[in-house]
Amino acid sequence: MKKLLLLTLVLICCLFACQKHQKPFIAKTESDYEKADSLFSSKPDSAFYYYNKVALNSKDSSLIARAYNGMAVIQSDAGDYFGSQQSLFISLGYLDEQKEQDQYSLLSDYNELGSTSLSLKNYDAALGYYDRAARFCKDKDFKIIMDNNKAVAYQKLKQYDKAIAIYNSIITGNNKKKKEYARVLSNLARVRWLQNPNFNAAPDLLQALQIRKEEKDLGGLNASYAHLSDYYLRSHPDSSLFYANKMYGTAQELNNPSDQLEALQKLIQLSPAAELKPYFTRYQYLNDSIQTSRNNAKNQFASIRFDAEKNRTENLKLQKENTEKRDQVIILFATLIVAAAAIVIGILYYRKRQQQTKWEAQNQIQQSKLRTSKKVHDVVANGLYQLMSKIEYNTIEKEQLLDEIEALYENSRDISYEQPIINRVDFHEEIQQLLTSFSTPKVKVLLTGNEKDLWNNVSEEAKYELKHVLQELMVNMKKHSSAQNVVVKFEQENGNLHIQYTDDGIGLQGELKKGNGLTNTGTRIIDIGGKLIFDSQRTTGLRIHIYIPIA
Repeated sequence: MKKLLLLTLVLICCLFACQKHQKPFIAKTESDYEKADSLFSSKPDSAFYYYNKVALNSKDSSLIARAYNGMAVIQSDAGDYFGSQQSLFISLGYLDEQKEQDQYSLLSDYNELGSTSLSLKNYDAALGYYDRAARFCKDKDFKIIMDNNKAVAYQKLKQYDKAIAIYNSIITGNNKKKKEYARVLSNLARVRWLQNPNFNAAPDLLQALQIRKEEKDLGGLNASYAHLSDYYLRSHPDSSLFYANKMYGTAQELNNPSDQLEALQKLIQLSPAAELKPYFTRYQYLNDSIQTSRNNAKNQFASIRFDAEKNRTENLKLQKENTEKRDQVIILFATLIVAAAAIVIGILYYRKRQQQTKWEAQNQIQQSKLRTSKKVHDVVANGLYQLMSKIEYNTIEKEQLLDEIEALYENSRDISYEQPIINRVDFHEEIQQLLTSFSTPKVKVLLTGNEKDLWNNVSEEAKYELKHVLQELMVNMKKHSSAQNVVVKFEQENGNLHIQYTDDGIGLQGELKKGNGLTNTGTRIIDIGGKLIFDSQRTTGLRIHIYIPIA
């Protein structure tokens, strides 16, 4: 699809020039660039090699920019979106907006930056890049493609009115091209339904599906099946499951792993429990395969660039040695050049090192602030809330209350210092005291499996983090869940410490937002090499699984 985009740009060059009654602009090319173009679809890694060769050796800035654009498209197709953006920014550095022959490459670069930003879920940036690309777009059909992409970005941002306006403007004069009409019709119906769940999107979705069947548009059919499965999810789960199966079959026929993953997610959500295992197995295999493939591609692209640069350096060295043998004067001249280059490199290195040192210092300051903020939350906020809970629901002696307040005060005084992690009592007893302190006449807290031997092989760092994670869960339960029963189960399982938290409260309401307590607990667990999983299958209450590797 992206190769077609590159070819479209060449056609735009000719069409735009003809519209102005000028001699058509013929882009310069070289043999290595032609090899790259010929290998683009069949052997993208070889195409990347020749594009990189052009970028290193060509003297034509416009051709270098097009070579970097080609590399960016290959990287994006392989899932290396950050690498793709880096190549595109380099490409833009070789282009001049005032040169007409560069405007077609500028169009391609900005459009590709919009697409990679969409893939990275940076939708505001995507809109900005599509607007920049529109300044250089003179072809109506290509503008429709970009407008559709802009509508997708608005949809992701939930700015449905803007997305609908774009789709309406496209679909008004676009019913002659059936594939494009079906795509816009399906997208428009989906956005209207997302904006208003009561909107009857079925007629338009089914009409788009029928057109795609007639046109044998497998990629379009895959999208239609996905839209229909989502649309029927709540009202007709059996229909939703039917279209999810159709999507999975089409994605397999297209050999599209990403669409297969999406279809499997729907099948896992909709299928009976007895049929879930094969879908789970296939989903995990595909997900691992995609990640492995993307990592291998990133390493391969880096290796190609490194080897090319290395060969180029070695060739230059050989040429220098041959030149030294022929002419002593050139030796002296070459030495001066090398010395000048060394001075420049030294200056650049010194400046870069200064910048790096400054960045590292700023980063250390930031990390220190984050650690201090984290300690304030752990020691003061949650500690104070726990103490308030004790006072509210338990009879507590004055002396004991003063001791706990004094301990909280001492901890808060030392909050900016790195203190060694010391357990003054057995850790299982500390956990027992912590969790049961949240027990009230209205809330029962039950612990199972919290034996002394369970914690023998758990590191002090992991204990420290787990204590505050459990404290955060209990505070969150007390504040938000309205739970009456809480069960915390501890066990060793397959070389891991498995902690299962369950309550009968209202559960999670909506998506987790960055910065709240529950998302911070996930970060803590990841920092000590573990994982935290929310049980999404529960319709009531909350269940969380925590796994920590045991040394």
